[in-house]
Amino acid sequence: MSLAHRIIPCLDTDGERVVKGVNFVGLRDAGDPVALASRYDTEGADELVVLDIAASRDRRPTFLETIRRVAAELAIPLTAGGGIRTLEDGRAVVRAGADKVTVNTAAVERPALISELSREFGAQAVVLAIDAKRVGDHWDVMVRGGRESASRDALEWARMGVAAGAGEILLTSVDRDGTQSGFDVTLTAAVSAAVSVPVIASGGAKSPGHFVEIFRDGAADAALAASIFHDEVQSIRALKQFLASSGIEVRLPC
Repeated sequence: MSLAHRIIPCLDTDGERVVKGVNFVGLRDAGDPVALASRYDTEGADELVVLDIAASRDRRPTFLETIRRVAAELAIPLTAGGGIRTLEDGRAVVRAGADKVTVNTAAVERPALISELSREFGAQAVVLAIDAKRVGDHWDVMVRGGRESASRDALEWARMGVAAGAGEILLTSVDRDGTQSGFDVTLTAAVSAAVSVPVIASGGAKSPGHFVEIFRDGAADAALAASIFHDEVQSIRALKQFLASSGIEVRLPC
């Protein structure tokens, strides 16, 4: 029996508020994280991701309080990250209520961080976030909120991250992020084929058909979206009903 595909809303926060942009820039206020978390839990989301995109040290206490408040509203797994540079940072996020931690730039700079977190919490609790941008015939890993190239191939980095102890890949197409032009199916399929762990596709979702496409053709295990849920362009309940009617295995909300 195949595992159900997951639908995962994402809350990008500046510490206290949810924000959203296009191609990682042009941020706008998108609401209160606690209110959105509560709505998504009720609508039937399978998991929730909360990312601190400010990720500066002086905002850390604010972000941890946001995690605590969001976790109190959820009966589903919570993944949190943004600015996690050390094992102690990861411990703080888990103590605040996260079930999983996600790392990006700091892991590129020091891959041993993945192994340290995996030994502490188990691989199933370590999500390697990869922001990938098409450059010629391959995808570059982007860091620092998608602003800088790490001069590293995304497929190679995904394989390295899994070998280091990551139990899941959160794969965001920088080219598609916030554009609502559809997931990058080619990128997602390539990474899914390169690793043995679940891949969460992110960047570009709008229509229910985009989700069908990423599950069928992109081989994604989960799909993440933000603005279409925040702006109520698409409800999670209706999306899951559409997916089920299209033959995609999902966990339907009660």
